[in-house]
Amino acid sequence: MNRPPKFFKTVTLAGLLVGTMDISAAIIQFLIQTGRSPARIFWFIASGILGRSAYTGGALTAIFGLALHYLIAFCFTFLFFLLYPRLAFLSKSIVVSGILYGAFIWVIMNLIVVPLSNAQKFGFSLTQSLIAAGILIVAIGIPLSIIAKRYYSHN
Repeated sequence: MNRPPKFFKTVTLAGLLVGTMDISAAIIQFLIQTGRSPARIFWFIASGILGRSAYTGGALTAIFGLALHYLIAFCFTFLFFLLYPRLAFLSKSIVVSGILYGAFIWVIMNLIVVPLSNAQKFGFSLTQSLIAAGILIVAIGIPLSIIAKRYYSHN
């Protein structure tokens, strides 16, 4: 299926937006909760591939973690844009589809991706899970729902 250049431009810009909103919220939350360097977030992301050595990798490893974060954000953005015209319920309500997609991302990342990765595993915390899901809903799910609705209503 051929996709017009406008599709890829929209997906790219949407991925940059939601990736930036998500990581910004994660940094704010991390600083409030721990007061530690946000580089630890990027090292944690990089550790999904590199394992524990990511925490001693310095700036280059942190940049790798940031790039990996954006790759994941782009993948979820692209998936949403592919699903949106195929699943009619997504276009019914921006808020509901945003909540569902944010929750879907939380499930995929926390129950599949992180457990299968080399990242350190943490015990379950309902509070942390609700905060993380909330961030994904507000920073990724709802914005993608708004952007996709606008994109598909004009095309």
